[in-house]
Amino acid sequence: MPKKRLFYTLRTFWKKLGPGLITGASDDDPSGIATYSQAGAQYGLSTLWTALITFPLMAAIQEMCARIGLVTSKGLTGTLRDHYSRPILYLMVLFSFPAIVMNIGANIAGMGAVGNLLVPTIPSEFFSIGFTALLFVLIIYLPYRKFASILKYLCIVLLVYLIVPFLYKQDWLAILKGTLIPKITFDKKYISILVGILGTTLSPYLFFWQATMVAEDNSHKRKKIIIDKKILGDIKQDVDFGMLFSNIVMFFVILTSGTVLFNGGIHNIETVEQAALALRPLAGDAAYLLFALGVIGTGLLAIPVLCGSLSYIITESFGWKRGLDKKFHQAKAFYVVAGISLILGLIINYVGISPIKALLWSAILYGLTAPVLIAIILHIANNKEVMGNFTNNKFSNFMGFTALILMSIAALTLIYLQILD
Repeated sequence: MPKKRLFYTLRTFWKKLGPGLITGASDDDPSGIATYSQAGAQYGLSTLWTALITFPLMAAIQEMCARIGLVTSKGLTGTLRDHYSRPILYLMVLFSFPAIVMNIGANIAGMGAVGNLLVPTIPSEFFSIGFTALLFVLIIYLPYRKFASILKYLCIVLLVYLIVPFLYKQDWLAILKGTLIPKITFDKKYISILVGILGTTLSPYLFFWQATMVAEDNSHKRKKIIIDKKILGDIKQDVDFGMLFSNIVMFFVILTSGTVLFNGGIHNIETVEQAALALRPLAGDAAYLLFALGVIGTGLLAIPVLCGSLSYIITESFGWKRGLDKKFHQAKAFYVVAGISLILGLIINYVGISPIKALLWSAILYGLTAPVLIAIILHIANNKEVMGNFTNNKFSNFMGFTALILMSIAALTLIYLQILD
């Protein structure tokens, strides 16, 4: 009986998870894994503590986005369009489009390179083209519920990163110190890594996706939802679990590279395939294989979220028909935007823009837009005309303004570091 009850409890909990879990898991995309691998390889365990900082900030901002989507039944772009000036809306679109496309390009390149590591007889370019075609077909032809279900189960792939560190002997006392005692080195490279981690975890496209998916998810419910404490509690639970899951994966990727690669004398990691390849002689074939497969799985999860976010941003901005529940002929513009973003992302890898440069430029654009967008989210979440009785509480505002201050500092630091270059 206890086993049956446990199974029932877990199944009920799994059913409640949705947009929050997918949003959190998609944050750990190949480009994010590359950033975390760089942090561990260059500085060992000294950046583990960042996972404790980013979790509450992510959870607070994403919960606001989810609540906005629930109350307004629209995504962030739709809410911006209805309640704010058009220049602000178009500025967000202007910055979001190139940033997301470059992020897609970096992820496609990472998946292709890792595919080539696993099957060396097939060039990485073929893998990149194959993954792009597969994702395009899935986005267009899968109905919303099946698409959302596949994304949800793809989140399980990220569990491989929780296994990899245990395939290597660990110093658990050092890990505990690295987690609980912040260590900051005031040099350009270390600050750049901290800015990169913050920018990767608080990416603007996730804000748009979270709000839109909650609104879309609720539109597919048979009964009209009456917002109450239970509904809000379920959404908060979904968001909190998704962000916790995301940060646990981040922690374990830094842990893997911070012990295996750093202790092995490998400090210069720029791409995910370099990280995977470097693991092989130091931690064995199992660690290498799991890490590599995880990269492909996270790419298949994150790229549809990136494409979907951009499609919703563009189509909501101009009032065009949209939605993953629509067939191609019902929302042509929505799917055309998704297709163009995939193709442009693929092309980036063939016009002389390296994945590392694409990541850098997308990070700069994300860094510039994130503070502005967080400020707008805070304004919306405290606006009674928009949110009615579901405005922010004091704790949400405290965490939101903390995120705003940190992201503003990160943006200014990023600009300063680029000027120094």
